Amino acid sequence: MTAPPSAPAVHAPRLAPLALHPDRFLDPEPSVRRVARALHEGTRELPLVCPHGHVEPRLLAEDAPFPEPTALLVTPDHYVYRMLHSQGVRMEALGVPTRDGTPVEGDPRQVWRRFAAHRHLFLGTPTGIWLDHVLHELFGVRVQLAAASADRVYDQIAERLADAAFRPRALFERFGIAVLATTDAAHDDLRHHRAIRASGWAYGAARVVPTFRPDALLRIADPGWPDARAALAAVHGRPIDTQAALVQALAERRLAFRAHGATATDHAVVEPYTAPLAPDAAEALFRRAAAGTATAADQRAYEGHMLVEMARLSCEDGLVMQLHPGALRDHHGAVARRFGPDRGADIPVATEFTRNLRPLLEAHGDDPRLTLVLFTLDESAYARELAPLAGHYPAVRLGPPWWFHDSLEGMRRFREQVTETAGIWNTAGFNDDTRAFCSIPARHDLARRLDASWLAGLVARHVVTLEEAHGMARALAHDLAWDTYRFAGAVPPPGASPARSVGSGDPSARAHGAASAEAAPCS
Repeated sequence: MTAPPSAPAVHAPRLAPLALHPDRFLDPEPSVRRVARALHEGTRELPLVCPHGHVEPRLLAEDAPFPEPTALLVTPDHYVYRMLHSQGVRMEALGVPTRDGTPVEGDPRQVWRRFAAHRHLFLGTPTGIWLDHVLHELFGVRVQLAAASADRVYDQIAERLADAAFRPRALFERFGIAVLATTDAAHDDLRHHRAIRASGWAYGAARVVPTFRPDALLRIADPGWPDARAALAAVHGRPIDTQAALVQALAERRLAFRAHGATATDHAVVEPYTAPLAPDAAEALFRRAAAGTATAADQRAYEGHMLVEMARLSCEDGLVMQLHPGALRDHHGAVARRFGPDRGADIPVATEFTRNLRPLLEAHGDDPRLTLVLFTLDESAYARELAPLAGHYPAVRLGPPWWFHDSLEGMRRFREQVTETAGIWNTAGFNDDTRAFCSIPARHDLARRLDASWLAGLVARHVVTLEEAHGMARALAHDLAWDTYRFAGAVPPPGASPARSVGSGDPSARAHGAASAEAAPCS
Protein backbone atom coordinates (compact mmCIF):
# COMPACT_ATOMS: atom_id res chain seq x y z
CA MET A 1 0.00 0.00 0.00
CA THR A 2 1.38 3.35 -1.03
CA ALA A 3 1.99 5.74 1.83
CA PRO A 4 0.06 8.98 1.63
CA PRO A 5 2.15 11.94 0.51
CA SER A 6 3.64 13.85 3.39
CA ALA A 7 2.62 17.43 3.99
CA PRO A 8 5.05 19.96 2.57
CA ALA A 9 7.53 21.22 5.11
CA VAL A 10 6.74 24.66 6.48
CA HIS A 11 9.80 26.82 6.89
CA ALA A 12 9.88 30.04 8.83
CA PRO A 13 10.94 32.92 6.64
CA ARG A 14 14.65 33.58 6.78
CA LEU A 15 15.38 36.77 8.70
CA ALA A 16 18.28 38.85 7.47
CA PRO A 17 20.80 39.65 10.20
CA LEU A 18 21.27 43.19 11.47
CA ALA A 19 24.91 44.10 12.06
CA LEU A 20 26.78 47.39 12.21
CA HIS A 21 30.12 47.30 10.41
CA PRO A 22 32.95 48.74 12.53
CA ASP A 23 34.13 50.79 9.52
CA ARG A 24 30.71 52.10 8.57
CA PHE A 25 30.72 55.51 6.86
CA LEU A 26 34.53 55.61 6.65
CA ASP A 27 36.45 56.15 3.40
CA PRO A 28 36.84 52.81 1.56
CA GLU A 29 40.46 53.51 0.50
CA PRO A 30 42.51 51.34 2.90
CA SER A 31 45.20 53.86 3.86
CA VAL A 32 42.65 56.65 4.45
CA ARG A 33 40.38 54.29 6.35
CA ARG A 34 43.20 53.34 8.74
CA VAL A 35 43.70 57.00 9.65
CA ALA A 36 39.94 57.53 9.93
CA ARG A 37 39.72 54.61 12.38
CA ALA A 38 42.40 56.17 14.56
CA LEU A 39 40.73 59.58 14.50
CA HIS A 40 37.34 58.12 15.35
CA GLU A 41 38.84 56.10 18.18
CA GLY A 42 39.91 59.38 19.73
CA THR A 43 36.39 60.86 19.68
CA ARG A 44 33.90 58.02 19.94
CA GLU A 45 33.75 58.06 23.75
CA LEU A 46 33.71 61.82 24.22
CA PRO A 47 30.64 63.10 26.10
CA LEU A 48 27.74 64.23 23.92
CA VAL A 49 27.18 67.99 23.83
CA CYS A 50 23.61 68.66 22.68
CA PRO A 51 23.22 72.47 22.44
CA HIS A 52 20.10 72.54 20.28
CA GLY A 53 17.22 70.11 20.07
CA HIS A 54 13.56 69.49 20.71
CA VAL A 55 13.41 66.79 23.38
CA GLU A 56 10.50 67.62 25.67
CA PRO A 57 11.77 68.51 29.17
CA ARG A 58 8.73 66.73 30.59
CA LEU A 59 10.33 63.46 29.49
CA LEU A 60 13.20 63.92 31.94
CA ALA A 61 11.14 65.68 34.60
CA GLU A 62 8.73 62.77 34.96
CA ASP A 63 11.19 59.98 34.07
CA ALA A 64 8.27 57.71 33.27
CA PRO A 65 8.78 54.50 31.27
CA PHE A 66 8.67 54.96 27.52
CA PRO A 67 5.47 53.74 25.86
CA GLU A 68 5.31 50.79 23.51
CA PRO A 69 7.58 50.77 20.40
CA THR A 70 5.19 52.44 17.95
CA ALA A 71 4.55 55.43 20.19
CA LEU A 72 8.29 55.78 20.74
CA LEU A 73 9.70 55.29 17.24
CA VAL A 74 6.97 55.75 14.62
CA THR A 75 3.95 57.91 15.44
CA PRO A 76 5.80 61.01 16.73
CA ASP A 77 8.60 60.97 14.13
CA HIS A 78 7.89 63.14 11.11
CA TYR A 79 11.03 61.80 9.39
CA VAL A 80 9.29 58.42 9.39
CA TYR A 81 5.73 59.25 8.41
CA ARG A 82 6.84 61.90 5.91
CA MET A 83 8.60 59.21 3.84
CA LEU A 84 5.71 56.76 4.20
CA HIS A 85 3.24 59.48 3.20
CA SER A 86 5.31 60.09 0.04
CA GLN A 87 4.67 56.44 -0.91
CA GLY A 88 0.93 56.61 -0.35
CA VAL A 89 0.72 55.33 3.22
CA ARG A 90 -1.91 57.46 4.90
CA MET A 91 -0.88 59.16 8.10
CA GLU A 92 -4.13 57.98 9.68
CA ALA A 93 -2.91 54.43 9.07
CA LEU A 94 0.20 55.24 11.12
CA GLY A 95 -1.81 56.42 14.12
CA VAL A 96 -0.88 60.10 13.72
CA PRO A 97 -3.51 62.01 15.73
CA THR A 98 -5.90 64.25 13.81
CA ARG A 99 -7.37 67.62 14.73
CA ASP A 100 -10.65 67.18 12.88
CA GLY A 101 -11.76 63.91 14.46
CA THR A 102 -10.86 61.69 11.50
CA PRO A 103 -10.39 58.15 12.89
CA VAL A 104 -6.85 56.79 12.97
CA GLU A 105 -5.37 53.33 13.42
CA GLY A 106 -5.57 52.51 17.11
CA ASP A 107 -3.65 49.23 17.19
CA PRO A 108 0.04 50.07 17.72
CA ARG A 109 1.19 46.62 16.66
CA GLN A 110 -0.62 47.01 13.35
CA VAL A 111 1.09 50.38 12.80
CA TRP A 112 4.43 48.78 13.61
CA ARG A 113 3.81 46.01 11.07
CA ARG A 114 2.97 48.60 8.43
CA PHE A 115 6.15 50.49 9.22
CA ALA A 116 8.26 47.33 9.14
CA ALA A 117 6.85 46.34 5.75
CA HIS A 118 8.08 49.68 4.37
CA ARG A 119 11.50 49.69 6.01
CA HIS A 120 13.15 49.49 2.57
CA LEU A 121 12.05 53.06 1.88
CA PHE A 122 14.70 54.26 4.32
CA LEU A 123 17.68 52.48 2.73
CA GLY A 124 20.44 54.99 2.06
CA THR A 125 18.82 57.68 4.22
CA PRO A 126 19.97 59.05 7.58
CA THR A 127 16.67 57.86 9.07
CA GLY A 128 17.58 54.33 8.03
CA ILE A 129 21.03 54.71 9.56
CA TRP A 130 19.60 56.01 12.83
CA LEU A 131 16.93 53.29 12.91
CA ASP A 132 19.43 50.47 12.47
CA HIS A 133 21.56 52.00 15.18
CA VAL A 134 18.78 52.29 17.73
CA LEU A 135 17.63 48.74 17.06
CA HIS A 136 21.11 47.24 17.26
CA GLU A 137 22.83 49.38 19.88
CA LEU A 138 20.01 50.31 22.22
CA PHE A 139 17.63 47.37 22.01
CA GLY A 140 20.02 44.57 21.06
CA VAL A 141 18.07 43.62 17.92
CA ARG A 142 20.04 41.32 15.63
CA VAL A 143 17.62 40.86 12.72
CA GLN A 144 16.71 43.46 10.14
CA LEU A 145 13.31 45.03 10.56
CA ALA A 146 10.95 43.69 7.90
CA ALA A 147 7.43 42.39 7.57
CA ALA A 148 8.55 38.91 8.66
CA SER A 149 10.41 40.16 11.73
CA ALA A 150 7.99 42.91 12.79
CA ASP A 151 6.37 41.12 15.73
CA ARG A 152 9.63 39.68 16.99
CA VAL A 153 11.33 43.09 16.99
CA TYR A 154 8.27 44.77 18.53
CA ASP A 155 8.19 42.28 21.39
CA GLN A 156 11.92 42.60 22.04
CA ILE A 157 11.72 46.40 22.22
CA ALA A 158 8.61 46.26 24.44
CA GLU A 159 10.39 43.92 26.83
CA ARG A 160 13.36 46.29 27.07
CA LEU A 161 11.14 49.31 27.66
CA ALA A 162 9.68 47.66 30.75
CA ASP A 163 13.16 47.59 32.33
CA ALA A 164 14.07 50.51 34.63
CA ALA A 165 17.44 50.70 32.85
CA PHE A 166 15.54 52.05 29.83
CA ARG A 167 13.88 54.99 31.55
CA PRO A 168 14.82 58.42 30.21
CA ARG A 169 17.23 59.45 32.97
CA ALA A 170 19.02 56.12 32.92
CA LEU A 171 19.48 56.40 29.17
CA PHE A 172 20.61 60.03 29.48
CA GLU A 173 23.46 58.82 31.67
CA ARG A 174 24.17 55.76 29.57
CA PHE A 175 24.42 57.92 26.45
CA GLY A 176 27.03 60.10 28.16
CA ILE A 177 25.17 63.36 27.57
CA ALA A 178 27.13 66.27 29.05
CA VAL A 179 24.38 68.81 28.43
CA LEU A 180 21.04 68.80 26.61
CA ALA A 181 19.29 72.01 25.61
CA THR A 182 15.56 71.91 24.97
CA THR A 183 13.65 74.50 22.91
CA ASP A 184 10.98 76.38 24.83
CA ALA A 185 8.49 79.12 23.98
CA ALA A 186 9.15 82.53 25.50
CA HIS A 187 6.00 82.19 27.58
CA ASP A 188 6.86 78.73 28.93
CA ASP A 189 6.74 78.75 32.72
CA LEU A 190 9.67 76.27 32.78
CA ARG A 191 7.91 74.06 35.33
CA HIS A 192 9.51 70.92 33.93
CA HIS A 193 12.97 72.45 34.10
CA ARG A 194 12.33 73.45 37.68
CA ALA A 195 11.20 69.91 38.44
CA ILE A 196 14.37 68.45 36.93
CA ARG A 197 16.56 70.80 38.97
CA ALA A 198 14.70 70.04 42.16
CA SER A 199 14.55 66.30 41.58
CA GLY A 200 17.74 65.24 43.30
CA TRP A 201 18.92 63.55 40.09
CA ALA A 202 22.63 63.57 40.90
CA TYR A 203 24.02 63.31 37.39
CA GLY A 204 21.60 65.23 35.22
CA ALA A 205 19.73 67.83 37.28
CA ALA A 206 21.94 70.68 36.06
CA ARG A 207 22.60 69.24 32.59
CA VAL A 208 19.16 69.86 31.07
CA VAL A 209 18.76 73.52 30.13
CA PRO A 210 16.08 75.52 28.27
CA THR A 211 16.48 77.61 25.12
CA PHE A 212 14.50 80.82 24.69
CA ARG A 213 12.35 80.83 21.51
CA PRO A 214 10.14 83.92 21.00
CA ASP A 215 8.97 83.19 17.43
CA ALA A 216 5.26 83.30 18.22
CA LEU A 217 5.64 86.86 19.53
CA LEU A 218 7.31 88.03 16.30
CA ARG A 219 4.71 86.59 13.90
CA ILE A 220 2.26 89.45 14.22
CA ALA A 221 0.13 88.42 11.21
CA ASP A 222 -0.36 84.90 12.55
CA PRO A 223 -3.77 84.11 14.08
CA GLY A 224 -2.01 82.76 17.14
CA TRP A 225 -0.24 86.03 18.00
CA PRO A 226 -2.92 87.35 20.42
CA ASP A 227 -2.80 84.11 22.41
CA ALA A 228 1.01 84.21 22.49
CA ARG A 229 0.94 87.80 23.76
CA ALA A 230 -1.61 86.90 26.42
CA ALA A 231 0.46 83.89 27.53
CA LEU A 232 3.57 86.03 27.80
CA ALA A 233 1.69 88.66 29.81
CA ALA A 234 0.43 85.95 32.17
CA VAL A 235 3.89 84.61 32.96
CA HIS A 236 5.32 88.15 32.98
CA GLY A 237 2.74 89.25 35.51
CA ARG A 238 1.97 92.57 33.82
CA PRO A 239 -0.05 93.67 30.77
CA ILE A 240 1.71 94.01 27.41
CA ASP A 241 -0.03 96.92 25.72
CA THR A 242 2.87 98.61 23.92
CA GLN A 243 5.90 97.65 21.88
CA ALA A 244 8.16 98.79 24.67
CA ALA A 245 6.29 96.62 27.14
CA LEU A 246 6.68 93.62 24.84
CA VAL A 247 10.44 94.10 24.50
CA GLN A 248 10.73 94.55 28.27
CA ALA A 249 8.76 91.35 28.89
CA LEU A 250 10.97 89.44 26.48
CA ALA A 251 14.10 90.83 28.12
CA GLU A 252 12.90 89.72 31.54
CA ARG A 253 11.90 86.26 30.32
CA ARG A 254 15.37 85.84 28.81
CA LEU A 255 16.85 86.48 32.25
CA ALA A 256 14.43 83.97 33.77
CA PHE A 257 15.59 81.40 31.23
CA ARG A 258 19.21 82.19 32.10
CA ALA A 259 18.43 81.59 35.76
CA HIS A 260 17.30 78.08 34.75
CA GLY A 261 20.56 77.39 32.90
CA ALA A 262 19.79 78.69 29.39
CA THR A 263 22.75 79.82 27.33
CA ALA A 264 21.00 80.46 24.00
CA THR A 265 17.99 81.74 22.12
CA ASP A 266 16.57 80.36 18.88
CA HIS A 267 14.72 82.10 16.06
CA ALA A 268 13.04 80.45 13.06
CA VAL A 269 12.11 82.67 10.10
CA VAL A 270 11.44 82.08 6.43
CA GLU A 271 13.78 84.90 5.44
CA PRO A 272 16.72 86.20 7.54
CA TYR A 273 15.71 89.79 6.85
CA THR A 274 16.94 92.35 9.38
CA ALA A 275 16.30 96.09 9.51
CA PRO A 276 15.89 98.24 12.64
CA LEU A 277 12.83 100.49 12.82
CA ALA A 278 12.32 103.81 14.51
CA PRO A 279 10.42 103.45 17.80
CA ASP A 280 7.23 104.98 16.41
CA ALA A 281 7.29 102.68 13.38
CA ALA A 282 7.71 99.60 15.59
CA GLU A 283 4.90 100.82 17.83
CA ALA A 284 2.62 101.26 14.81
CA LEU A 285 3.21 97.65 13.80
CA PHE A 286 2.46 96.49 17.33
CA ARG A 287 -0.80 98.47 17.27
CA ARG A 288 -1.83 96.87 13.98
CA ALA A 289 -1.08 93.44 15.43
CA ALA A 290 -3.12 94.21 18.53
CA ALA A 291 -6.01 95.30 16.32
CA GLY A 292 -5.77 92.12 14.22
CA THR A 293 -4.95 94.01 11.01
CA ALA A 294 -1.26 93.21 10.57
CA THR A 295 -0.32 92.00 7.08
CA ALA A 296 2.39 89.66 5.84
CA ALA A 297 4.43 92.73 4.87
CA ASP A 298 3.97 94.10 8.38
CA GLN A 299 5.20 90.84 9.84
CA ARG A 300 8.31 90.83 7.62
CA ALA A 301 9.19 94.35 8.78
CA TYR A 302 8.47 93.49 12.42
CA GLU A 303 10.50 90.28 12.39
CA GLY A 304 13.38 92.16 10.75
CA HIS A 305 13.30 94.77 13.48
CA MET A 306 12.91 92.30 16.33
CA LEU A 307 15.84 90.15 15.19
CA VAL A 308 18.06 93.21 15.59
CA GLU A 309 16.48 93.80 19.01
CA MET A 310 17.19 90.18 19.97
CA ALA A 311 20.84 90.62 18.92
CA ARG A 312 21.02 93.75 21.08
CA LEU A 313 19.60 91.86 24.04
CA SER A 314 22.10 89.03 23.47
CA CYS A 315 24.89 91.59 23.76
CA GLU A 316 23.42 92.57 27.13
CA ASP A 317 22.55 89.20 28.66
CA GLY A 318 25.10 86.95 26.94
CA LEU A 319 22.66 84.46 25.41
CA VAL A 320 23.94 82.94 22.17
CA MET A 321 21.61 83.79 19.27
CA GLN A 322 20.66 81.00 16.85
CA LEU A 323 18.96 81.75 13.53
CA HIS A 324 17.19 79.03 11.54
CA PRO A 325 15.85 80.55 8.29
CA GLY A 326 14.60 79.02 5.08
CA ALA A 327 11.79 76.58 5.94
CA LEU A 328 8.40 77.26 4.38
CA ARG A 329 6.20 75.71 7.03
CA ASP A 330 3.14 73.56 6.38
CA HIS A 331 3.47 73.58 2.59
CA HIS A 332 0.73 70.95 2.33
CA GLY A 333 -2.35 72.75 3.61
CA ALA A 334 -4.55 69.67 3.78
CA VAL A 335 -2.07 67.91 6.06
CA ALA A 336 -1.78 70.97 8.29
CA ARG A 337 -5.54 71.29 8.59
CA ARG A 338 -6.07 67.65 9.45
CA PHE A 339 -3.00 66.90 11.56
CA GLY A 340 -1.75 70.30 12.71
CA PRO A 341 1.54 72.11 12.13
CA ASP A 342 4.97 70.55 11.80
CA ARG A 343 3.78 67.26 10.39
CA GLY A 344 6.47 66.68 7.80
CA ALA A 345 5.27 69.11 5.13
CA ASP A 346 7.87 71.86 5.67
CA ILE A 347 9.88 72.58 2.51
CA PRO A 348 13.19 74.49 2.14
CA VAL A 349 13.36 77.68 0.11
CA ALA A 350 16.29 79.59 -1.39
CA THR A 351 17.79 81.88 1.24
CA GLU A 352 19.83 85.07 0.89
CA PHE A 353 22.04 86.07 3.83
CA THR A 354 24.51 88.73 2.70
CA ARG A 355 22.12 91.64 2.20
CA ASN A 356 19.51 90.44 4.68
CA LEU A 357 21.89 90.21 7.63
CA ARG A 358 23.93 93.31 6.87
CA PRO A 359 21.92 95.68 9.14
CA LEU A 360 22.20 93.34 12.11
CA LEU A 361 25.90 92.72 11.52
CA GLU A 362 26.60 96.41 10.98
CA ALA A 363 25.13 97.04 14.41
CA HIS A 364 26.52 94.08 16.36
CA GLY A 365 28.78 91.90 14.20
CA ASP A 366 31.98 93.17 15.86
CA ASP A 367 30.62 93.06 19.40
CA PRO A 368 32.56 90.42 21.38
CA ARG A 369 29.49 89.84 23.55
CA LEU A 370 27.46 88.45 20.63
CA THR A 371 27.63 84.95 19.17
CA LEU A 372 25.28 84.48 16.20
CA VAL A 373 24.97 80.89 14.99
CA LEU A 374 23.61 80.68 11.45
CA PHE A 375 21.88 77.63 9.96
CA THR A 376 20.54 77.09 6.47
CA LEU A 377 18.52 74.67 4.37
CA ASP A 378 19.98 76.22 1.20
CA GLU A 379 23.26 74.44 0.50
CA SER A 380 24.07 76.87 -2.31
CA ALA A 381 24.73 79.52 0.36
CA TYR A 382 27.52 77.58 2.11
CA ALA A 383 30.50 78.77 0.05
CA ARG A 384 28.90 81.83 -1.54
CA GLU A 385 27.69 83.62 1.59
CA LEU A 386 27.90 81.80 4.91
CA ALA A 387 31.58 80.88 4.92
CA PRO A 388 32.66 84.43 3.92
CA LEU A 389 30.39 85.93 6.59
CA ALA A 390 31.76 83.64 9.29
CA GLY A 391 35.27 84.19 7.97
CA HIS A 392 34.96 87.93 8.60
CA TYR A 393 32.54 88.84 11.40
CA PRO A 394 33.76 87.90 14.90
CA ALA A 395 30.18 87.33 16.06
CA VAL A 396 29.25 84.77 13.38
CA ARG A 397 29.53 81.01 13.70
CA LEU A 398 28.09 78.47 11.29
CA GLY A 399 25.76 75.85 12.67
CA PRO A 400 26.09 72.29 11.37
CA PRO A 401 24.04 70.91 8.47
CA TRP A 402 20.43 71.06 9.48
CA TRP A 403 17.34 68.92 8.98
CA PHE A 404 17.37 67.67 5.37
CA HIS A 405 21.17 67.90 5.31
CA ASP A 406 22.33 66.22 8.55
CA SER A 407 23.11 63.18 6.45
CA LEU A 408 26.29 61.38 5.45
CA GLU A 409 26.74 63.26 2.18
CA GLY A 410 25.13 66.47 3.47
CA MET A 411 27.70 66.79 6.23
CA ARG A 412 30.52 66.04 3.80
CA ARG A 413 29.31 68.74 1.41
CA PHE A 414 29.21 71.23 4.28
CA ARG A 415 32.81 70.51 5.31
CA GLU A 416 34.06 70.72 1.73
CA GLN A 417 32.30 73.99 0.93
CA VAL A 418 32.83 75.86 4.20
CA THR A 419 36.25 74.92 5.56
CA GLU A 420 38.56 76.53 3.03
CA THR A 421 37.08 79.97 3.72
CA ALA A 422 35.92 79.79 7.33
CA GLY A 423 38.08 77.01 8.79
CA ILE A 424 36.50 74.83 11.46
CA TRP A 425 36.88 77.24 14.39
CA ASN A 426 34.25 79.52 12.88
CA THR A 427 31.77 76.66 13.02
CA ALA A 428 29.69 75.59 16.01
CA GLY A 429 30.53 71.91 16.09
CA PHE A 430 27.70 69.39 15.95
CA ASN A 431 24.17 69.38 17.32
CA ASP A 432 21.59 66.66 16.88
CA ASP A 433 18.53 68.97 16.59
CA THR A 434 16.04 66.20 17.33
CA ARG A 435 12.96 65.51 19.41
CA ALA A 436 13.67 61.77 19.10
CA PHE A 437 15.59 61.22 22.33
CA CYS A 438 16.79 57.76 21.40
CA SER A 439 18.37 58.96 18.17
CA ILE A 440 20.77 61.40 19.86
CA PRO A 441 23.81 59.09 20.18
CA ALA A 442 23.34 57.69 16.66
CA ARG A 443 23.39 61.18 15.18
CA HIS A 444 26.59 62.03 17.02
CA ASP A 445 28.13 58.72 15.96
CA LEU A 446 27.38 59.41 12.30
CA ALA A 447 28.83 62.94 12.51
CA ARG A 448 31.97 61.79 14.30
CA ARG A 449 32.60 59.03 11.77
CA LEU A 450 32.03 61.39 8.84
CA ASP A 451 34.40 63.98 10.30
CA ALA A 452 37.03 61.33 10.99
CA SER A 453 36.81 60.17 7.40
CA TRP A 454 36.96 63.71 6.02
CA LEU A 455 39.95 64.61 8.18
CA ALA A 456 41.70 61.39 7.22
CA GLY A 457 41.48 62.53 3.59
CA LEU A 458 43.20 65.79 4.54
CA VAL A 459 45.94 63.82 6.28
CA ALA A 460 46.37 61.53 3.27
CA ARG A 461 46.81 64.55 1.00
CA HIS A 462 49.20 66.17 3.50
CA VAL A 463 46.92 69.15 4.06
CA VAL A 464 47.12 68.66 7.83
CA THR A 465 49.25 66.40 10.00
CA LEU A 466 47.84 63.46 11.91
CA GLU A 467 48.40 65.31 15.19
CA GLU A 468 46.52 68.34 13.86
CA ALA A 469 43.72 66.10 12.62
CA HIS A 470 43.30 64.59 16.10
CA GLY A 471 42.87 68.08 17.55
CA MET A 472 40.40 69.03 14.83
CA ALA A 473 38.41 65.82 15.35
CA ARG A 474 38.03 66.55 19.06
CA ALA A 475 37.01 70.13 18.35
CA LEU A 476 34.35 69.06 15.87
CA ALA A 477 32.99 66.31 18.11
CA HIS A 478 32.93 68.20 21.39
CA ASP A 479 34.88 71.40 22.03
CA LEU A 480 33.37 73.71 19.43
CA ALA A 481 29.81 73.12 20.61
CA TRP A 482 30.81 73.40 24.27
CA ASP A 483 32.63 76.69 23.69
CA THR A 484 30.23 78.25 21.17
CA TYR A 485 27.26 77.79 23.46
CA ARG A 486 29.15 79.01 26.55
CA PHE A 487 28.45 75.96 28.66
CA ALA A 488 31.57 76.38 30.80
CA GLY A 489 30.33 77.56 34.18
CA ALA A 490 26.68 77.15 33.19
CA VAL A 491 26.54 73.35 33.57
CA PRO A 492 28.83 70.84 35.28
CA PRO A 493 32.04 70.19 33.33
CA PRO A 494 31.82 67.41 30.76
CA GLY A 495 33.04 64.04 31.86
CA ALA A 496 32.28 60.41 31.40
CA SER A 497 28.88 59.52 32.77
CA PRO A 498 29.03 56.91 35.52
CA ALA A 499 26.73 54.80 33.36
CA ARG A 500 28.41 55.58 30.03
CA SER A 501 29.08 52.20 28.48
CA VAL A 502 30.35 50.52 25.38
CA GLY A 503 29.56 47.03 24.38
CA SER A 504 28.22 44.39 22.15
CA GLY A 505 24.73 45.81 22.00
CA ASP A 506 23.41 43.57 24.77
CA PRO A 507 21.28 46.10 26.64
CA SER A 508 21.40 44.29 29.96
CA ALA A 509 25.19 44.21 29.91
CA ARG A 510 25.62 47.75 28.65
CA ALA A 511 23.18 49.20 31.15
CA HIS A 512 25.62 48.02 33.83
CA GLY A 513 28.66 49.53 32.13
CA ALA A 514 30.14 46.50 30.38
CA ALA A 515 33.06 47.50 28.17
CA SER A 516 33.79 46.32 24.65
CA ALA A 517 34.82 47.59 21.24
CA GLU A 518 31.75 49.45 20.08
CA ALA A 519 30.21 52.68 21.39
CA ALA A 520 26.77 52.74 22.96
CA PRO A 521 24.64 55.03 20.80
CA CYS A 522 21.08 54.53 19.68
CA SER A 523 19.15 55.89 16.77
